[in-house]
Amino acid sequence: MNTSVTIAGVTFQNPITTCSGTFGSGSEYGEFVDLNKIGAVTTKGVADVAWPGNPTPRIAEVKGGMLNAIGLQNPGIDVFIERDIPFLKQFDTRIIVNVCGHAQEEYLTVVEKLQDQPVDLLEINISCPNVKEGGLSFGTNPKGVEQITSAIKKIAKQPVIMKLTPNVTDIKEIAKAAQAGGADGVSLINTLTGMKIDVERQTFAIANKTGGMSGPAVHPVAVRMVYEVAQAVDIPIIGMGGVMDAEDALELMLAGATMVAVGTANFANPTATLDILEGMTAYMKRHGIEDINNIIGAVH
Repeated sequence: MNTSVTIAGVTFQNPITTCSGTFGSGSEYGEFVDLNKIGAVTTKGVADVAWPGNPTPRIAEVKGGMLNAIGLQNPGIDVFIERDIPFLKQFDTRIIVNVCGHAQEEYLTVVEKLQDQPVDLLEINISCPNVKEGGLSFGTNPKGVEQITSAIKKIAKQPVIMKLTPNVTDIKEIAKAAQAGGADGVSLINTLTGMKIDVERQTFAIANKTGGMSGPAVHPVAVRMVYEVAQAVDIPIIGMGGVMDAEDALELMLAGATMVAVGTANFANPTATLDILEGMTAYMKRHGIEDINNIIGAVH
């Protein structure tokens, strides 16, 4: 059976990767998961300088998932290049670097520093607050999405995947804007904005008040959005959102995703990525599927 897939000329041994922010930069899970067996490791968000993140508490369990308001805490691009890339290069897996920033110039600094690094794809997190636009997310305005995508594509040496926020009226328009800006692909969905109140203490469960909701409760939203975007653009999709088992991953591929990222499941089950991959290959055997590419978008 063939489990390999290709995005923007980059071939992956299988369609499983990790959601940014749920797997560190690989080393955190290295003793639980054979990284050689994952199609790609998508790293934690990387900024131009170290970000301290939000005050604690910043994670809360909710029914059907979790809320997080980590605030993209990370040590910055220089530490990432010195420490994390050499670690990941030890393994037979592709490297997808998630890039974040508060202003376009910050994104461009990271992308420029990665130009000559041995990484395979760049995933651009446009759910970050745009400080020059009053803190609104880059990813909520189609013109803004097209503009920042175009600016990044002008200097990037690796293919560019734009990570889309679901917190918009019409995700198809955002995806079209990314394609118009030259994106080589899109990934979706990022977390849904949510809130949890501790009724006993009568206060917010996380210090930031609101956070990003992930987990199985958001999965049907992700499937719907991946399906809609697959009909609206002709660039590859990395699907994510509440993937807990092989059935969830297969749903996203049938809806139109070429790859699937596993996120919140990693917190509950450190071997979730490999368990899901095993379940997908069992499905292929059960259904007589020789090439996993044959199921991509099969419901369209």
